Amino acid sequence: MLHTPHLRARRRRTAAALLASAVSACLVAAAAPPTPLGVGDRLFPHLGNPGYDVAAYDLSFTYSGSNSAPLEAITVIDAWATADLERINLDFAHGRVHSVDVDGDPAEFTGAGEDLVITPEDEVDQGDWMRITVRHTSDPVYTGGRKGGWVRTADGLAMANQADAAHLVFPCNDHPSDKALFTIRVTAPDGHTAVAGGLPAGVDRAGGATTWTYRTRHPMATELAQVSIGRSTVLRRTGPHGLPVRDVVPTRHREALEPWLEKTPDQIAWMEAKVGRYPFETYGVLLADATTGFALETQTLSLFERKLFTDPAYPRWYVESIMVHELAHQWFGNSVTPRTWSDLWLNEGHATWYEALYAEETAGRPLADRMKAAYGVSDRWREAGGPPGAPEPPASGSKTGIFRANVYDGAALVLYALRQEIGHLAFDRLQRAWVSGHRDGTAGTTDFVRLASQTAGRDLSGFLQAWLYDAKTPPMPGHPEWKSQVPAPAAGQPAAAGGAADE
Repeated sequence: MLHTPHLRARRRRTAAALLASAVSACLVAAAAPPTPLGVGDRLFPHLGNPGYDVAAYDLSFTYSGSNSAPLEAITVIDAWATADLERINLDFAHGRVHSVDVDGDPAEFTGAGEDLVITPEDEVDQGDWMRITVRHTSDPVYTGGRKGGWVRTADGLAMANQADAAHLVFPCNDHPSDKALFTIRVTAPDGHTAVAGGLPAGVDRAGGATTWTYRTRHPMATELAQVSIGRSTVLRRTGPHGLPVRDVVPTRHREALEPWLEKTPDQIAWMEAKVGRYPFETYGVLLADATTGFALETQTLSLFERKLFTDPAYPRWYVESIMVHELAHQWFGNSVTPRTWSDLWLNEGHATWYEALYAEETAGRPLADRMKAAYGVSDRWREAGGPPGAPEPPASGSKTGIFRANVYDGAALVLYALRQEIGHLAFDRLQRAWVSGHRDGTAGTTDFVRLASQTAGRDLSGFLQAWLYDAKTPPMPGHPEWKSQVPAPAAGQPAAAGGAADE
């Protein structure tokens, strides 16, 4: 249970200040120009905000029944100040703000870049707890090619906030280094079903609408939040150790999807045998009638396109391995969250590793063959997108551009090299120690290198430095015959070392 700290009392506004606030129908500019801030992430320099640490979000959304109409929303943030704050910056870039309160008192606010800049009545002192309440809209319609945030489905909405799109949905400290507990309430007209990450915490019906409430028991990064609203059915089953498993599917496709969904408990048991107990309070998959081009490891409720499971062009082994990829993320990326986006290889490399290992053990597709193929093109991936430990920044307007092959199979190749170097037993101990030692926290590449060295009983910093950061792929331990292959140049073109990476 989260105990809300006592919020410090604040002086009341004068009548004149209240009148000025009421008369002003537009954003109020502060005396000095407000500026967007960030926590210094190398890939997303303006993402996140310094000066406070969020403990909990309480999100309320009211859905009208149309997935092209803005939702009315209230975001309540409980946080403590880590510095003296005359202003509080939140990430929020796609909605209309009606009002802002800080500890119950109206606060001035304006926009700066993709930040909502709040000026409370009184400065917030370092060490103070504060409650910020923002009444706003949350718009599921985007223009200008912006992707992420709300995803419009055939019958409603879902969320896809990775990497930097949670602040298109709700005001937040939108960086994975600041995890928090979440309470999510969704009100929708009768005939719709709403599901969110975490466990159910109440259902209220009144006036032709239903409000569903969900709460997480473990902290979560903003990019991992999930809300599904649609004409859906929730299918329930039991996983290992009595774990509640719930899947959300379009009602009309329930029967066709059930043979896939019933595989999840055994997949959880398979992952537990590799790295230890499942880290959260529930799991399940959300199968959305939408075209996204990706699956997403939203915490406790992974998002997939329905057609992945119904299109006969996808082999059965492939679909099952993708299910395991998103499941593996619940340990690698969700429970243990990257401290910066440059640490993305720790998420995607491990998820790809277990995806490939599952395909080897259940479908006879050798892991070594996949790694040899990856080695052959690894130099090209590094040239096109940077080495696994230092991916190049995303191109302007393509924030998902960091999700290149170098952080998927390229990063899994790093793990394969590490296993070759230290042996299977030490590698397995490392994996378990990583997820148990950093559970519910954040960790980065330096932490992994340190733990790998401790586990192996020798300094691996030089070995991993080359594999993670060198422009060229190092020799593979145990496989001196593996070579990086340079494609033949096109007619009339000079030879080149690499090409464009898949995104």
